[in-house]
Amino acid sequence: MNKKKFFFLIIIFFASFKVLFAEKIIIKATVNDEIITNYDIKKEGRYLKILNPQLSQVDDKKVFKLAKQSLVNEIIKRKEIAKNLKTDGDNPLIEEYFKNLYTRLNFKNKQDFESSLKSQNNYSPEDIKKKLQTEIMWNELIYLRFSPQVKINKQDLLNKINKMSNKQRKEYLLSEIVFQKKKDENLETLKKKISESILEIGFNNTANIFSISESAKLGGKIGWINENNLSEVIQKSIKNKKENEITDVILLGNNYLIIKIEEVRLKQISIDKDEELEKMVKFERNNQLNKFSRIYFNKAKMNYSINEK
Repeated sequence: MNKKKFFFLIIIFFASFKVLFAEKIIIKATVNDEIITNYDIKKEGRYLKILNPQLSQVDDKKVFKLAKQSLVNEIIKRKEIAKNLKTDGDNPLIEEYFKNLYTRLNFKNKQDFESSLKSQNNYSPEDIKKKLQTEIMWNELIYLRFSPQVKINKQDLLNKINKMSNKQRKEYLLSEIVFQKKKDENLETLKKKISESILEIGFNNTANIFSISESAKLGGKIGWINENNLSEVIQKSIKNKKENEITDVILLGNNYLIIKIEEVRLKQISIDKDEELEKMVKFERNNQLNKFSRIYFNKAKMNYSINEK
């Protein structure tokens, strides 16, 4: 046998050996007829760590469980979108969402972000854009279905604006954990479990695991919020809190809420009432639509056969 042929056979042998002993692909969950494998879950875990780098500090088993639930939720959303909307072609908002994502993650430009994805996370920009497409279409579905039910009292908002100082305004950088108690679940036990998780792995990682809010994938981060956009209940809960402190559990309708005050700042302002009203209306509309989103998703989920292994 000549040397080239022998060398070629060795390469084939070791390539086959590598495939033979590579990690076995196992079905870990199904949503109706759609399967989720261990490979899918590990890839989703990498995506969640892109959104919230602090997740790298969390135990692999917890990340695996979180990623599996994230995929189950995504599949349900995709199926609901397919039933209710036309999904031809890419949404023109994808590039805007993509830019918002890498800006929030402190990348200077698109090229730096894409290079980091490939080198550190083994994740492609195209994969991220597919996920952003799902979120954009889901938001569109919620808007079309529920925007007629959004009720905003502009006079109340104007009254708040009129009470504002023209000199300073307090703003909060907040993170949240929104959770619900199951019928057979003890509230105190659940609160203790969340508190212990916050002490063990931090607030933002706990939000990833326990929160049902759309902000969960971002570690519960909801950004800077003007104090006048917060409900009276929340204002009272955070009024005397300092930076990095956490509120007690707040009851909001059927949900429970815990807030972390990341930062506080006083902003010098000169109020343009029309502009301020527009911002407050937008904030309140999004807040109500997020609530409708959670309600709709939970009801839709009941119509799917979900099996986890």
